[in-house]
Amino acid sequence: MKQPIPWFWIVLPAALLLLPGPAGRLLLDLIGGLTLTVLLLPLLAGAAGLIVWQVLKRRLQTCPACGFVSTGVDQCPACGTVLAGTGPASQAVPSRPSVNASQATIDIQAVEINEPGRRD
Repeated sequence: MKQPIPWFWIVLPAALLLLPGPAGRLLLDLIGGLTLTVLLLPLLAGAAGLIVWQVLKRRLQTCPACGFVSTGVDQCPACGTVLAGTGPASQAVPSRPSVNASQATIDIQAVEINEPGRRD
């Protein structure tokens, strides 16, 4: 048995789109917002994933004994080696001997460089 074509439900959205009154404008804005959301959602998810990966990568520590990579622990979960002082936080600022700047002397040696083709 053949069902009749629902002309009313086809003509109603067509009339709202062709004769944009307040209801038609609302429908167009809703369709536009949904389209932008569908198009931009993968880009926003990718950007958020990149930021999360960069933050996670900074917190990763590699065990010097076995090479196991872990995050935020002081002892390697695989072999038990102490990881204190081997993470990225300890490598960021190298230890320097403290020197009083008023007592320090810097020796500079002047070296003459002869460039070919240059005349003084």
